Order: sequence, then structure tokens, then C-alpha cells
Amino acid sequence: MSHILSLAAGTLPEFQPEQVARAAGQAGFSHCGFTIEPDKWDGAALAATKAAVADHDLSVLDVEVIWIPEGGKLGDDHRLIIDAGLELGAANVLVVSAEPDEDRTAAALHQLCDWAAPGNMRVALEFLMITAVQSMDSALAIIRKADHPAAALLIDTIHFRRAGHQPGQLEELEARLLPYTQICDGNADCDTSFEAFLEDAVDLRSCPGEGALPVTDIIKALPRDIPLSLEIRSKSYRDRFPDATDRAHAVRDASLAYLTQRGISIREAD
Repeated sequence: MSHILSLAAGTLPEFQPEQVARAAGQAGFSHCGFTIEPDKWDGAALAATKAAVADHDLSVLDVEVIWIPEGGKLGDDHRLIIDAGLELGAANVLVVSAEPDEDRTAAALHQLCDWAAPGNMRVALEFLMITAVQSMDSALAIIRKADHPAAALLIDTIHFRRAGHQPGQLEELEARLLPYTQICDGNADCDTSFEAFLEDAVDLRSCPGEGALPVTDIIKALPRDIPLSLEIRSKSYRDRFPDATDRAHAVRDASLAYLTQRGISIREAD
């Protein structure tokens, strides 16, 4: 079996979905993901993005990001992101939570799953140190309480490390819970303040092989054919490659070289 590589929206955070799609296609990706900003998303943005996806024969791996707010009450903006994903044929929608109560978060996750179900879209809950859900165990508990077949878990290599987890723990998970994963490299550790975790997540990532995270071990502990979304949210890459297509090329080339050298089979775009 082999993995597909997808260009995550976070690799090109300053660009709109249409631009991300065109950069992904020009760089040789078969899949990509989009950040949907409700105040910038309208019929024109949808049409332009769908055209770019079609022009490059892309598949949409995910849309992001839905923040479950404190209190757990969902609104029109949350539904808009789900609807955008359905319109684009996205396989997944990424969710994080600011609500510390597991029951309220689970109820919100269940509602999102109900909205996503008509398009067979999975609702993937991510844990990270700058949200209320900070560990894989907490995320799994919420997914169990949500009790919906669309509910899923998202592993991101940097957040997995910051939560103190070990690759072997992934081997115990049911494959159905893991529709895709986000990968990057980074520093082995960081300070434990909110500010440090935030900078770590949005500025200090690197391509696999350029840091000290156990990227290979994590991937090999995951399902053998799980899609790999390259979440290289990096100030260094933004500074060195201000052009979207150039950055997408650089990220893909560096990551593909590393993964191939480590014996991780990657399915090339047709």
C-alpha cells in the first residue's frame, strides 16, 4: 500500500482556497486542503475554487477549521464551513475545541457529524496544547461520547509530540478512527507557555527530515495507506518562498525525498 500526499492549507496560510488549489496542482499534488474563512467565502469564492480544483484534477482532502466555542453552541459560520466542504467534495473537516467540558464538546461534535453525514465527510477532532482538548486520550473520550460514525481523530506530528505521546500508542487505535493525518517536522521540544506552543504551531514547523520529531516512526505506526497532509506552517518557508507555487514545490520535493529515503511509499499523482 502507499500514501497520498496532500498540501495542507496551513502551508499557504496567506492565500485563498483558489490560489492554494492552483499552487497544489502546479506543484504536482493530487490532493489539497482549504481554510474556509466565513467572512471571505461566498458564491464567487466557491466557483473559483471549484474551477481551480477541476482544472488540476485535484481531490479535496479537508476543509478547516471549525472551532467549537466555549459553551459548545454552534452557529451559522460553523455550518458554512461544513457546507463549503460538502460543495467541494471534501473528505474531511478539521475541528478543534475551546470548550473544556467533554460532554458539551461531544454534543457539538455530534451535531457537526450530522451536518457532514450527507456527503460522507468525516469530522476529525484534533488535539493540541492551545485548545481545550490537549491529548489523544481526551480526544478519544470525546469521540466515544459523540457516538457518531462520522466522528474521527486527527493526529498531527507536532501536537502528538507536544502532548507527550509515543508512536507505539497509535498501533492500538482502530484504523476507522484515522481518515488522514497531518505531518511536519519541528523542534524536539518547546517551552510550555501558551505563547510558545502557538509560535511552535504557526511559525516553527519544518519539512520531514529537517527537525527532530519522530516523523517516520509516527507514520509507520499509522494505517499503511493513510493520506498524509503536509502541514508545513513555517515562517522560514514563508520568507524563503513567498510565491505559493514555489513554496508548494519546495515542500513537496523536500518531503517526498525524505519519505522515499525512509521506505515510505508515496502514490504519485496521475
